[in-house]
Amino acid sequence: MATIKDIAKLAGVSPATVSRVLNYDPDLSAGIETKQKVFEAAEELNYTKHKKSTKNTKAKILFIQWYDEAEELEDIYYLSIRLGIEKKAEELGLELIKRSLEELNSEQADGILALGKFTTEQADALFEINNNLLFVDFDALDIGYNSLVIDFQQSMSSVLTYLIRHGHQKIGMISGEEYTLGSQKPLEDKRLTIFKEILLQKKLFNESYVLRTPFTVAKGYEVMKDFLEKYPNDYPSAFFASSDALAVGALKAIQEAGLKVPEDISVIGFNDISVAKYVSPPLTTIKVHTEWMGELAVETILSLIHEQTPVARKITIATELIERASTK
Repeated sequence: MATIKDIAKLAGVSPATVSRVLNYDPDLSAGIETKQKVFEAAEELNYTKHKKSTKNTKAKILFIQWYDEAEELEDIYYLSIRLGIEKKAEELGLELIKRSLEELNSEQADGILALGKFTTEQADALFEINNNLLFVDFDALDIGYNSLVIDFQQSMSSVLTYLIRHGHQKIGMISGEEYTLGSQKPLEDKRLTIFKEILLQKKLFNESYVLRTPFTVAKGYEVMKDFLEKYPNDYPSAFFASSDALAVGALKAIQEAGLKVPEDISVIGFNDISVAKYVSPPLTTIKVHTEWMGELAVETILSLIHEQTPVARKITIATELIERASTK
């Protein structure tokens, strides 16, 4: 694992700044550019390189991003996928044209990579521009479009099997709230849907243990703080959070309440962003190979460009549970 000093050297900042950025210190006055350097350096140093392709191509890819730079830093999951896309495109000699939905036009490209969550209307608009279209981290197969997604069923099964095997019967969840751009339609957190299904089958589900909040460290902190103030003597022995950002915020609130992690409450996150290794205690989490997911997205859109397919496809990516010190 890269050290704080390694990250500081690559980012060109002090180790103290790195530590405060990675721990989402709310009193830190560093700007977006500094935070972005730190997070990108941390992701770079903790990323496991995969075998590189030697094939070059001159394709032009339109890259549509759901989050802007400031939103990426609230939960660096999408930042990490973006880095994988950019690195693979550079390696293959692709021209990657980055645009937001608001900047859409009839720009000529060989294919479109769309990263994030979209409405049916937005998906249709992208398809009108170019039918070589791949959605990343959005399951658009039901509306007829190619998709690259995470296997949430496998992920949640591994989380709950792990917790129950270690004796946890009172299990809570911090579910993430998301909305589409523009129309602000609420999006389903599939992790919560599966979490509820599995625990209902085992007669372990408790609705009062489910917290819902946007995917940021600050919101994870607030919702856990409010919960522990409301239920100081009746809390789960373990919480699963739909993202590492939510888990990091929850850790702070639990510790501020005078409780210990994992002795009183175990915490499991989701994504295994670089931050997860540097918080205290280091976070047990579901690892999504985000940068590799970005690489695979580039390889998949190239295959769509070069070979016509009769129907849309969905590629599902497995995850793995990484056990660290935040669980008992």
